[in-house]
Amino acid sequence: MTMRILIVKLSAIGDVVHTLPAVAFLKRSLPDAHISWAVERRAAALLQGSPVIDNLLEIDTRALRKNIFRSTTLEALRAQLGNLSGKDQGNGFDVAIDFQGLVKSGVVMRAANAPRRIGFASDELREKFSRIFLTEQVSTSSHHHVIEKNLALARAVINSSATQKSEAKSVEAKPPSLSAYEFPITVSSADEQYIEEAVSQRYEKFAILNPGGGWATKLWSVERFAAIADWLWQEMRFTSLVTFGPGEEKLAQAVQSNSRHNTALPIPATLKQFVALARRAKLFVGGDTGPLHIAAACGTPVVGLYGPTAPARNGPFDTSDITVGRDLWCRTNCHKRKCWHWECMEISVEEVTQAIAERLGEKPIAALAFSQAVIAHR
Repeated sequence: MTMRILIVKLSAIGDVVHTLPAVAFLKRSLPDAHISWAVERRAAALLQGSPVIDNLLEIDTRALRKNIFRSTTLEALRAQLGNLSGKDQGNGFDVAIDFQGLVKSGVVMRAANAPRRIGFASDELREKFSRIFLTEQVSTSSHHHVIEKNLALARAVINSSATQKSEAKSVEAKPPSLSAYEFPITVSSADEQYIEEAVSQRYEKFAILNPGGGWATKLWSVERFAAIADWLWQEMRFTSLVTFGPGEEKLAQAVQSNSRHNTALPIPATLKQFVALARRAKLFVGGDTGPLHIAAACGTPVVGLYGPTAPARNGPFDTSDITVGRDLWCRTNCHKRKCWHWECMEISVEEVTQAIAERLGEKPIAALAFSQAVIAHR
């Protein structure tokens, strides 16, 4: 009998990327399983067409956030899940896995009517109250990176399935190593062609700069991004393509206007087009946000700018990639979207250029001071 699995990871882009290796591991280990993924609309675009997802359930959680504990909300959500899954009232799931650890993701999972509802141990949940929706909890405290934590949840499902089938010897299959993480993202030929014509045919070498951050506390100044663009052109002849998400176009334009060499060029791209772009880029520089994690998944060399979040948990997983930040007294478990002081993102341009030179295997050069001089001049 086919096992029907519901993945609950609603948002955000980076979180969805970090969940993909666990879902790929599930599909590879349980090839006959039918896997559905409940996700919010904006993040769903990245998952469309993925070979490890049998059914993508695009959930509208706006009403859920407003009236989360009303019985009518739960019934409406249950009907929505049922309609999307092709099963009356969502009764078709055998197991649901909450990779989010929030009350809203717990409600979605509960509405699916799965008899088994698996999630993180209580002390590892982002919202502790969400434990009431779980029937099984898995401790992942021995793992540091969120990808490994997610793989631990997937492994719990795989191992229990093997035990039921008396096939434990095949299940205790180890989860993939860092070098074998799978990020099954499908990009259409049209999106590949758009990037090929817009970028690859024009620029021999280019870097991606992403000044956006979702949270104000993750933002690095546009003047410093512009200085990085100038340095990349001056020292490596890299054009810098400045990417942006919804509402961030002015940030990209500000980087361009502050660039002295006019080699910081804003480029519009959908999520799938960004994947195609990242696969061709020589470098990515940006904060802890969705584009960084997509770039890491694509194997793009990354220099990450980290302030209120910990790179050990949320950073790029390739040990060759570099994160730059300041380990302040308040950084542990910070995750603040607003803060009265901003020292954690007071990262110098010189620190970043040195990290770029190291990541790309370039020897430090005398012109590193150029970027600091540009900032001083402004």
